[in-house]
Amino acid sequence: MSMAGKDGTGNKLNAAAHEGPNAALPPIARVRRTYRQPEVADVAAATVDAIRGSRLKDRVKPGGRVAITAGSRGIAEIDRITRAAVEAVRSLGLDPFVVAAMGSHGGGTAEGQRALLAELGVTEDSVGCPIRSEMDTVVLGTSSIGLPIHLDRNAYEADGIVLLNRVKPHTSFTGRYESGLLKMLTIGLGKRQGAAQVHKLGLPGLRAMLPEVGEFLLRNTRVALGVAILENARERAARVVAVEPEELLDAEPKLLDEARDLMARLPFDQIDVLVVGELGKNYSGTGMDPNVIGRQRVETMPDLPRPVITRLAVLDVSEESRGNALGIGLADLTTDRLVGRIDPTPIRVNCLTSNLLTRARVPLSLPTDRDVIAGCLDTCWRIERSEARMVIIPNTLELTTLWVTPAMRADVEAHPELRLASDFMPIPLCSNGRLDQELLFPDSQRARRALREGAEAHPA
Repeated sequence: MSMAGKDGTGNKLNAAAHEGPNAALPPIARVRRTYRQPEVADVAAATVDAIRGSRLKDRVKPGGRVAITAGSRGIAEIDRITRAAVEAVRSLGLDPFVVAAMGSHGGGTAEGQRALLAELGVTEDSVGCPIRSEMDTVVLGTSSIGLPIHLDRNAYEADGIVLLNRVKPHTSFTGRYESGLLKMLTIGLGKRQGAAQVHKLGLPGLRAMLPEVGEFLLRNTRVALGVAILENARERAARVVAVEPEELLDAEPKLLDEARDLMARLPFDQIDVLVVGELGKNYSGTGMDPNVIGRQRVETMPDLPRPVITRLAVLDVSEESRGNALGIGLADLTTDRLVGRIDPTPIRVNCLTSNLLTRARVPLSLPTDRDVIAGCLDTCWRIERSEARMVIIPNTLELTTLWVTPAMRADVEAHPELRLASDFMPIPLCSNGRLDQELLFPDSQRARRALREGAEAHPA
């Protein structure tokens, strides 16, 4: 008896079996998402107002040296924000300097951390003050698990510390304190050694160590102010908030809840194929934000409940990530091009410091973007490619524009913030099999980078 005679699906199965790797890919249409969220008109002015309206001047002696933290995350307009913080502190009669506060990032070296800040536009010329990126720390005490508590020596010796950072959900765990001011204090200013100690017991330990070590450091260092930045789904500042040190432990969880409500997410609960144009540390500390893709891939930890993605592909690593392809282990398929661009050193430092290893595992790689997309479609548990619910995004940070296949049309039409912004069209692939990401996402960071590089190569 034939399969068709038994279950009526033989024709579909036979058709799928004969499609092969060169069969047509389903068409895609552009989808725009409109968010209704608060946004700060002038983030530099908001930063100045926050600092000048705080009690910072009362906490630091006149002319005192103030360390302002600068991390490695891609906070929108971080160069303007940092310069504004420097100017505001100086206007209060204090002597500011910037301290690199990024744990083990930049390969865990002073030169690497200074270079990372420069890539974000934070240089001594741009912010108007010295930048200190040395990795030296002082040991101030011992945690309840018997490990030393470190703090950056430059910050410790300053007369005051201003914790400047974005508050947002962490990419690996949930708790009262995630990514924010307390993490900047305990891990960022802990430098490589301090970050390693806080991460020693993995994520369960991190939940406990962040508040414990943070509370200790608030009591035993000269933290004089926190400046919290909340970003909306368009990657713009929604609020800039001054947090006095004695209020920090109570204030940050509330700011975290607010940030969680503001963050961009995929608007679909179930996706057969998600294609991510590129990963990178400039988009997420994990390369691809687990809060967006729903995949944690952390030892002993379950994935998030939504979205559920059957096949996830990532095609490239951003230039800004400098070969640090951490997060590639969240994907099912990738390109030979991406694998060839991996610099193993920063990934090793990152993983061995955080004690999270699975996110660095390299998945199956294929020669071209087309091969990867076809491989996902052929293994996403749909009989025909045309049935696949596929979504294409530039990265996990820029989510106001995405592309979808016809199987997603009903979801788009039912969502109050989504609208189809084009007809369905063939997936734009170059002659070498690469996806034309700049055409699909002309407003993305990748496209802006390509324009800059083109202008530099062909000056007027």
